[in-house]
Amino acid sequence: MSPGAAGVRLTPDEKEWLAGRHGEAGAMAMRVVVEAARLVGAHELVEISSAHVDGCLYHGDGGVHFAERLVDGAGRVAVPTTLNVGALDLLHPGRVRASAHAASMARRQMEAYLALGCAPTWTCAPYQAGHRPGPGEQVAWGESNAVAFANSVLGARTERYGDFLDACCAITGRAPLHGLHVEENRRARVVVDVSRISADLLDRDVFFPVFGTWLGLEAGREPSAIVGLPRSVTEDQLKALGAAGASSGAVALFHVVGVTPEAPTLDAVLGPEGSWREVVLTGADLRGALDRLSTVRVEPGDAPPIDAVAVGSPHFSWEEFQALVPLVEGRRLSAPFLVCTGRDVLHRVSESGQLDVLTRAGVEIVVDTCVVVTPILPAGGGVLMTNSGKFAHYGPSTIGYDVVYGSLAECVASAEAGVVRRDADLWR
Repeated sequence: MSPGAAGVRLTPDEKEWLAGRHGEAGAMAMRVVVEAARLVGAHELVEISSAHVDGCLYHGDGGVHFAERLVDGAGRVAVPTTLNVGALDLLHPGRVRASAHAASMARRQMEAYLALGCAPTWTCAPYQAGHRPGPGEQVAWGESNAVAFANSVLGARTERYGDFLDACCAITGRAPLHGLHVEENRRARVVVDVSRISADLLDRDVFFPVFGTWLGLEAGREPSAIVGLPRSVTEDQLKALGAAGASSGAVALFHVVGVTPEAPTLDAVLGPEGSWREVVLTGADLRGALDRLSTVRVEPGDAPPIDAVAVGSPHFSWEEFQALVPLVEGRRLSAPFLVCTGRDVLHRVSESGQLDVLTRAGVEIVVDTCVVVTPILPAGGGVLMTNSGKFAHYGPSTIGYDVVYGSLAECVASAEAGVVRRDADLWR
């Protein structure tokens, strides 16, 4: 290697990218990656095997022009690259309320990333669409829940890549070598003991977004090691934990001892004595986190009205649909009930015949996007019920709805009744 821009050591091939040997877009993308490396203090780049791009979501015309400039410069991704949600549901055009200009620009942005060679996954859960790098693989992923899942559940190595840097990493096949790409930075700085929580609660899906919310507030950016979760913990439960932790804090890596790839034992993920601290999770901690997930206070015996239910952030999995279908079968939901999911999962649900059951109950499916990043819910606000820690965290600020958090079963019962139905005894 030899010194490159701003003291970042570059290989001869990387210098050729900067010199334009791989085209105008390649040179621009490499300049961005090298400058990002300088800003974070990385002294060299690392080759990546895949990318997940979050920059395909329309936030303004600048994002469209950036992507189209890469296309005009003959840009192509150098590694397998999936796409996060866009601002349109391309399969159900009537789902999204957008001006003609916003809809046109959002479509142009999505089409530009396809022209770069990205796969049209349009999901925040690419790991549910077959994009699953193995333990130790260096990747460049955007989208906070996907980053947490890749690092924690799959054992791959990625930092948090924001819009447009993620695309530049995909085009160059390089990322700054820093942060969670580096072995020593993946050591746990916080050890969380959950053994004081009842086994019944630890086994329930509704626990994990609440625990994740607490973990984000407690650990922030620090990698954690969790002791005491059952070995039967599911991918969907870990997905919900990471998504909530990334929303309330900046969780990008957690180890579940005895479960996740890097943590066969606690010692395997700890650094030197004194480099980590231990925290014991209590019922009071959980109740505090639970309260943060609802902006509507629901006292025992209260049944405030709800205006809509939304689930699927991160996108609903096949297994989550298997839990939902028997809950809604034979029922008629009185409140709008929206499920956000990926195309791959929707295709499987449709092929199974279960989509008819959902439709008869009044369930609406959203693909390619989600309700907190684009206007899908009825305008004017109201009360939204959800089982998603991420929806609960972002909903009030992004879509102007108050939120009530509950389990999937409670969401269905509430949608049928039109008022909140929650089991307060569960959290005692």
